[in-house]
Amino acid sequence: QVQLVESGGGLVQAGGSLRLSCVASGSIFSPNTMGWYRQAPGKQRELVAGISVGGRTNYADSVKGRVTISRDNAKNTVYLQMNSLKPEDTAVYYCNLRTARDYWGKGTLVTVSS
Repeated sequence: QVQLVESGGGLVQAGGSLRLSCVASGSIFSPNTMGWYRQAPGKQRELVAGISVGGRTNYADSVKGRVTISRDNAKNTVYLQMNSLKPEDTAVYYCNLRTARDYWGKGTLVTVSS
């Protein structure tokens, strides 16, 4: 099927930056949308950013201006560049691939200290 493997999470101080990567493998159909979601303790999973195979992007209001999503279709990889990180960005970040159904990675933890 489809596997998604995230990397790039970690501990960073407020104001710092991180770059998350997610590599998709398996039977990947197009068109598709890839994206990043996050889930903080005690909260529901929420969309951070998404990008279509054609490059159309959308962002959560809470991250606009601080986060950039991009993808390399040849490598089946999606990236999330996060700048000016805040403690409230602390969460497990999940990669998503959406075709006829949703596929999810196992998540990578981002911790932003104040």
